[in-house]
Amino acid sequence: MHDLRTVTEPARAKLNLALHVRHRRPDGYHELETLFAFVDHGDLVRVTPAETDSFTLAGPFAAVLAGEGDNLVTRAATRFREAFGGGAHAIELEKHLPVASGIGGGSADAAATLRALAALHGVDLADPKLFAIADALGSDVPACLLGRTALGRGRGERLAPLEGLAGTPTLLVNPGVGVSTAAVFKAWDGEDRGPIGAGDLLAVAQVGRNDLEPPARAIAPAIDAVLAALAAQPGVLLARMSGSGATCFALFETEAARDAAAATLRRPEWWLAATRLC
Repeated sequence: MHDLRTVTEPARAKLNLALHVRHRRPDGYHELETLFAFVDHGDLVRVTPAETDSFTLAGPFAAVLAGEGDNLVTRAATRFREAFGGGAHAIELEKHLPVASGIGGGSADAAATLRALAALHGVDLADPKLFAIADALGSDVPACLLGRTALGRGRGERLAPLEGLAGTPTLLVNPGVGVSTAAVFKAWDGEDRGPIGAGDLLAVAQVGRNDLEPPARAIAPAIDAVLAALAAQPGVLLARMSGSGATCFALFETEAARDAAAATLRRPEWWLAATRLC
């Protein structure tokens, strides 16, 4: 008999509080240092043991992914079964995050799928084989599997957990444009501007930078307006683009300041999410 319980896992949006690109590696990847953080807002993944595999989409951004067939979620499920067994599953992805937007939507979905499968089949989340699967799926998937604030090195897969900033009010804003990660990395100017510092997490983030911001802004000028608007809001502690764009974020002193900013910045073409760091 199958265990017919359904496990629901949040796939929280990933933010890069800072993202320093150090150099291009011989394997074609880039050597990074990044401050990963996560917010309460995100997608949901539901996994139920089944007779045959199935994958369904729901939520406001479901239509963008419809017809893909092969995606990070189904790949994660296949790799899990190859490593741990467990049979077939019905997987539903409830998509609340915009696609190709620098907040790790696909990576978070894959990581949530691995966590749900691990819960269903009694696999320890610290199992090295689980992290090996995550690493093979993509550079951000290990961080999303860990799911907490961390300093990432290498491609982002070498993780050192950090404390600080949990509960900080946060506003995410996407200008409604998708940006190709490969195109942004290709347009990076190749200059090493130095490492991420140490100490108080907010202070380190504030003096840090996102080295992918200039190339992303050149490719998608709509990012300029979002960053300028966020930086101009009262009570902002930090305003920056996340990942390779085009989603930007601001950390705020208070929930009231965040909510006032959300009300001020609401535009038909912009996607906003008022949330907090977790």
